[in-house]
Amino acid sequence: MKIALGADHAGVELKAEVMQLLDSMNIEYSDFGTDGSESVDYPDYAKPVAKSVAAGEYDLGILICGTGIGMSIAANKVHGVRCALVHDVFTAKVTREHNNSNVLAMGARVIGIDLAKMIVETWVSSEYEGGRHERRLQKLAEIEAEY
Repeated sequence: MKIALGADHAGVELKAEVMQLLDSMNIEYSDFGTDGSESVDYPDYAKPVAKSVAAGEYDLGILICGTGIGMSIAANKVHGVRCALVHDVFTAKVTREHNNSNVLAMGARVIGIDLAKMIVETWVSSEYEGGRHERRLQKLAEIEAEY
């Protein structure tokens, strides 16, 4: 498994914690984010992560900003991306199982480090169930193709 990571200035510290977690899980990743506290624009980091996941260069992507909202909106503009903004473990699990999300967005100012790590662990270890969810994903793909 290969993961693309991205964070703006508000997500730098949490991104470092996520990188340590991924190291401990022996998961390969690349960092597309900033490393400083100087204010930057989140779309500049969401776009390359989302594009690399949509292109199949990475299996999954993780984006972190202050709230996760901006990153999730930006990532979802990329054709083929299903980015889920997650603030709890239950939705981390369900968004992979039911929605086959391929990008996770989190808010560093919304959740703490320990919760974020549990979310990441749950999200990367959960798998898409298919079945009844497949027709729903097909309908999402049809909407995406229409626009």
